[in-house]
Formats: sequence, structure tokens, C-alpha cells
Amino acid sequence: MNFQRLIAYSIFTWAVASSATAHEPTGDTVELDPFDVFGRSEPLVGTALTASEGQVGSAELAARPFLRRGELLEVIPGLVVTQHAGGGKANQYFLRGFNLDHGTDFSVNAEGVPVNMPTHGHGQGYADVNFVVPEFVEKVGFNKGPFFAEVGDFSAAGASDIHFFSRLPRDFVTVTVGEDNFYRGVAGMVVPTGDGSGALSIGGELSYYDGPWVDPENFRRVNFFARHHTESDNHSITFTGLAYDAEWNSSDQIPMRAVEDGRIPRMGTADPTAGGESSRYGFTFQGAWRQMNAETRVNLFATRYTMDLFSNFTYFLDNPDQGDQFEQVDKRWVIGGRLDRDWRFDTANRPSRVTAGVQWRSDLIDEVGLHKAVARKRTSTVRSDEVDEHAIGLFGEYSVELSDGFRMIAGARGDFYFFDVESDLAANSGSENDFIASPKLNLVYTVAEGTELYLGGGFGFHSNDARGTTITIDPATGEPAERVNPLVRSRGLEGGVRFGAVRGVVSTLALFYLEVDSELLFVGDAGNTEASGASRRYGLELANFWQPLEWLAVDFDLALTNARFKDAGDEDHIPGSIDTVVSGGIVVGQSEGWFGSLRGRYFGPRTLVEDGSVEGESSFLTNLKIGYRTGRWEFAGEVLNLFDREDNDIEYYYESRLPGEPAQGIADIHFHPAEPRTFRLSATFRL
Repeated sequence: MNFQRLIAYSIFTWAVASSATAHEPTGDTVELDPFDVFGRSEPLVGTALTASEGQVGSAELAARPFLRRGELLEVIPGLVVTQHAGGGKANQYFLRGFNLDHGTDFSVNAEGVPVNMPTHGHGQGYADVNFVVPEFVEKVGFNKGPFFAEVGDFSAAGASDIHFFSRLPRDFVTVTVGEDNFYRGVAGMVVPTGDGSGALSIGGELSYYDGPWVDPENFRRVNFFARHHTESDNHSITFTGLAYDAEWNSSDQIPMRAVEDGRIPRMGTADPTAGGESSRYGFTFQGAWRQMNAETRVNLFATRYTMDLFSNFTYFLDNPDQGDQFEQVDKRWVIGGRLDRDWRFDTANRPSRVTAGVQWRSDLIDEVGLHKAVARKRTSTVRSDEVDEHAIGLFGEYSVELSDGFRMIAGARGDFYFFDVESDLAANSGSENDFIASPKLNLVYTVAEGTELYLGGGFGFHSNDARGTTITIDPATGEPAERVNPLVRSRGLEGGVRFGAVRGVVSTLALFYLEVDSELLFVGDAGNTEASGASRRYGLELANFWQPLEWLAVDFDLALTNARFKDAGDEDHIPGSIDTVVSGGIVVGQSEGWFGSLRGRYFGPRTLVEDGSVEGESSFLTNLKIGYRTGRWEFAGEVLNLFDREDNDIEYYYESRLPGEPAQGIADIHFHPAEPRTFRLSATFRL
């Protein structure tokens, strides 16, 4: 790995030298807006509640080369985004020692609209960000741990909020082509409205990708974006419409034994008929009204979401004749909103702030179902349910400067949940409700200008699948089933330091401890998440950003975590929990001339079973982007998986059966390979 890094940095040293010598400015150029490549240079001193809180701007997002859409979120230090199937399926997330499957304890929002889907057909908290177009994203904000009063469900490990441009910076058209039939076109334009105080931003994306797989992925994606924003001295109003539709064939994970003996190619699949389709259509209203010492904000949203997913993880274990393919269905409306207000005043001549708000969400699920299938043809139904799930969260926060340089932020939230399940098996129908209170306390001390110390503690939670709160009979076996708690408690502590006193340098160190009363784990042979025992985690995160020159920035992040089940004896390992994550990169470039980015990401080996006897492999992937830009044109080339490493995106250990194998199946590692080295070229024209 060291030799490969040496080669990579040698290549980039050449790129940096080229950028410094090859570009000679000319007088006939189009004037650009101020160019800020580096989005982590804002230290957030004086505003952040914890050392691990942060945000990344659009310029850094644009500079990063990435393979898949979910990797936009890898700007969050310590977060790993992978995939255990291809195409439009939600990504796999890892953070703070959690194998988060497709969401579970990691909350994802887009302009305050929740992306995670509770009581989802494929897994609790399923968070699919394929509807996000990177060119329309202004910034990604993030925080970690149960320390923030405004963040509720699915946030024990962390939370992120994707913010779109209120007004696109410029009209543009981008076309990208690449190996394995990768084609992508995206365009955006701005239309001024009214007296110039408003603007309509519209855009769209079309993409297609077969991938390196033996059976082409045929991943087709369509996105549409429209946003109208008006701004005045005392208010802003924004309407946003989003539309997303996709279909794909899925590569899915494959058994290691079949690849080693040649029965299945590394880029092959055990069931070429797996795949799916999904759509998301949404509308959002956002308003903010500002007064002298107060601000009121409103956010209302409505989303129509569908998914039809065909998977096969055990192949011929349960049904030797027709195979084990199953279909998961999810069709729902999600409606909700948020109302909150800030008041700013002095307490004993010290600045203070009070925030109070209410959040509401209703998931009206037409069908969440599990069916057996053969070659995408439904053969029988395991279970099919209609579910109404309603959540109301009340939150408040009081921030006060207790003395010079010493802030206290005390907060709390209370969450009410109501579940109503109408199942095709009457014994599993019913209603359930629950309430949970979550206090928070954060202390911030300014040691010197640009340097802060943090100490925080708080309680949080995640919800469980509504079907598990009313179940009495396992629909697959007919055996009695145990109900789960509707809301599961988490509690955490975090201390840290933020250093931003030196211009161009931002460095944070966070030490954390977290307990969860019930872990949500992905079960490979069932294709779903299930509740397991209580767990605890502790670790550290180091995030560093350095911009020594106007045209050069370097970042380096390290996350170390120890994660274990509590009271589990020798079988206390949490399957898939990553204990080491290292990432870093270099960005060079200015508004015109050569530019480039080199990024590397390493995650360490992790145990795949509770007793620690089976371990997955580590992974180190490097991506490179080099290009040249003028006033209106930009040309770029990307090399993804620069060193063509045969790493694995994901690994599980469970029993499966291929034709000719013993009826009881064989326990084995099942993996999804990382895609081999691939090249992509893009051209952008800006008006």
C-alpha cells in the first residue's frame, strides 16, 4: 500500500507542478465568480456545538472524483459508503463502528426532508440518495451523536442535511462518458423572476451505466429539479420540486467459494434476474421570517416513494428447484413539516438564544411486502401490510454565554410515535404507540481565539419497524414471534477540541462513547434488518484540513472505534463493524487553468461473526481527477480505483447453497467486489 501511495503522490506532484507552470493568464477571459475550491476551511468556531460537527461546500464536492452517488456523503470524516448490490439500490453506510446497512442509525435529510424510510420493504431506515444531483448541491452539513435537540430518529451515529442551491450559480451543461457504457448528461439554468428578487432554477439529469459485470447492470436514472426562491431583507420563500425514477439489474453479493473454484466470475452473479426499480417525487415549501431579535421558520413537504426490489442471497438453500429469489415492495406517501422559532436576548448582560419547534411526519404506506419470486415473477406472498406511522417531535434548546468564552447549550426533545398495521395475517394486525424523552447538554469553552474545547452528553433513539411492534406469528414459519420495542434508547458522551486559529488550518479531535439498547443488524440470508442485543462503542476521530496556498489544499481524516455487544460473553463482536477508517486527499487548482484532485480511502478488516472467528478483508481505493478549465469550458478526466485493486465493497458470512451443493448449504463469506479501474471523461459548458 505504501508503494502505491508513493506512486499516487508522485503523479499528483507532477500535476501540481504542471498547474503552476503551464497556465498563463490572458486578457480575453470571461469573469468568474470568486473561486473557493475548499469547503472545509470554515472553522465554525463560535457556532459549533461539538468537535465532530461540520459542513462541506459545493466547491469541494465538485472537486472530488466519485464512483457512485452516495459517495457525496463521504465528505463526512469517518463515513464509508459502499454497495452490496448494483444500480439504484441505496448504498451501504459505515460510521462510528456501526454497520448501518442502508441507514438505521444514520439520519439523512435533504433540505430538512427526511430521506430515511421507517418500516421499509428492504430494511429499517433505508436511505436512498440517488435522487440527489451533485451539481445542484450547495453544501452538506453534518453532526454526530445524540447531542442535537433538532435531530430525532436514526441519528445515534450521526446525521447529515443536504442543502441545494437557492439559486444555481450559473447556467451549465455537462456531458460525461466512460467505460462499461457510462453515459451521463446534466444541465441547469436560472430564470430571474419578478423584480429580480426571485429566481427559478431548473435542471435535470439522465444517466445510464452497464458496469463491469458479466450481466450488464442496465442502470437507467432520470432526475428533475426545480426551485423558486425569493429573498428580501426580512423574509425568504422557497418552493422545491424533485423527481427521480430508476431501474436496474443487480449484481448482488456472491459466495467466495464459487469465485475461487471458477464457477462464478468475480464480476458475475448467482442470479442474473435480480434487480429493481424505484421512484421518488417530492414537493417542499420553506419559509423564513426575520425580525429584530427573532426568526420563524416553516418547512412543509410531501413525497411519493416506490420501490420494487428482487434479490437472492442464499440462491437455492430454501427452494432447491426454483431458487430463493424474493421480492420486496414499498409504496408510500410521506407528508410532514417543521415549525420552529429563535429568540435572541440577553441574560444578565450575556448573549442568549432560545429555540423551540415541532416536527411532524406521517408515512402512509399503501404496501410494504415480502414475496417469493422466480426470475422477477411473483410466485407467493410471505406477508403484505398496509401501515400508517405517525411521529411528532417537540424540541427546545437554550444557549447562553455563562462567562467570557464559556457557552452552555441545554436542549431536550420529546417524540410521540403511533403505529397502525393492517396485515394480510390478521394475528399480526394491530396498533401500538410510544413516547421517548431525550435531554441534551453541551458545554463549549473558548481557550483562545480560534480554539474551542467541547464536552457534551445526550440521549437519542431509533424507531423499529412498525410490523415488529404488532407481530405475534412469524409469517414465514408460522411460529410465535416476539414483538420489538417501538423506540430504542441510545445515550452518548463526546469531548473534543477544534483548532482554527491559524489561517488555512482547521483541525478537530473528538473522543466519544455511545450505548444503544438494541442494535439493528443486516441479515444477509434474509435481506432485511433485525433487532439484536445492546451495544456500546467508544473511539476517536481526527479531522484535518490545511490550505497552505490559494491553489492547494490537503485533508486527512482518521477514525478509530471499538464496538462490542454488551453482556454477550465471548460472542460480543458486532458483524461488519469497521474499527479503522483513514481517508485523505489533495486538491489543486484555481478559477482557470489546470486543476486536479487525488483521494484515497482505507477501511480496515472487520469481524463478520459474533465470536470473531471470521474476518473480512481491508480495502484501500484511490480516485484521481485531472482537468483544465477556462471561463466557460471545463474538461476533466477521472480514474476510479486508480491502482485497479481487487478489494471488496462489502462482505458477509452466512449459509447459502448453489446447485449440486449439500442440502443444508455451506457457510461462507459472501462479497460484492469493488469495481475495477475505470476511466471517465466529461465536458462542461457554462453560460
